[in-house]
Amino acid sequence: MANAHASTHSTDEKYYIPHESAWPIYGSATLFVLMFGLCGWLNEWYGPWIFAIGAVMLVGLFVGWFAVVIDEHQKGMYNLQVDKSFRMGMMWFIISEVMFFAAFFGALFYARHLSVPWAGGEGVKIFNNLLLWQGSYDAGWPTNGPQALGPRDDGSFETIPAFGLPAINTAILLLSGVTITIAHHALQEGNRRILNIFLAVTFLLGFFFLGLQMWEYSHAYKDLGLQLSTGIYGSTFFMLTGFHGLHVTLGAIMLVVIWFRTMKGHFTPQRHFGFEAVAWYWHFVDVVWLGLFVFVYWV
Repeated sequence: MANAHASTHSTDEKYYIPHESAWPIYGSATLFVLMFGLCGWLNEWYGPWIFAIGAVMLVGLFVGWFAVVIDEHQKGMYNLQVDKSFRMGMMWFIISEVMFFAAFFGALFYARHLSVPWAGGEGVKIFNNLLLWQGSYDAGWPTNGPQALGPRDDGSFETIPAFGLPAINTAILLLSGVTITIAHHALQEGNRRILNIFLAVTFLLGFFFLGLQMWEYSHAYKDLGLQLSTGIYGSTFFMLTGFHGLHVTLGAIMLVVIWFRTMKGHFTPQRHFGFEAVAWYWHFVDVVWLGLFVFVYWV
């Protein structure tokens, strides 16, 4: 129990030096297998099988390494210096995630406001008129490109209206941001019952969001002619929303792990960085979705 170990946490300034561990080497091997499998997948050989092995290794890495960290924390081996280091690490991780999504938002901006107008003849028109589409391309947005790429014979497709399922998903994620904040305040106040209830509500809302997004994807692929291959609009739409969905999946799984830990009595009102780290990540996921809703679905 966390309360039993709370008094054992050292508050001195000596930094904790980790003991010998094979997890970094195992993690490097895991990343190598994953990337090797991905390269093979792109070159159409046995890559999917190798990638699947790498994915299983990655799950083992997370489960095993985090189990060691949790056990060390519960034994009181981490002092405030380590806590500060964890916070700095999580902060830089979220900054890297911000830059990751900034790259995709930048690609959307470039395609929508620069390359598509150029292909339609805006700006230096000599290249368009002589080498490309000779003025026949209507450079409106959304577009599947001058060649009308897509699964349908005529290249036509339909978009998903913002104020339908995407608006419902927006409300779900915003509500989950409220519930995890309530859970955080309950943890700080020592109210374990409210903490466990609202933390469970948070990850259930996350999985509900994912279920609706899967239904949205199925509807887009089967009925709307909107697929990853539907020109630049389809590729940017599914890359942005798909990677966000992956992050929601990871965040919801982390919330489940934290929920099991709170059910076992882990964390104290003063020391609960594991909870805070996942809460930071979840709020980040919420903010990214707001950007997606505005710039991908709405405007």
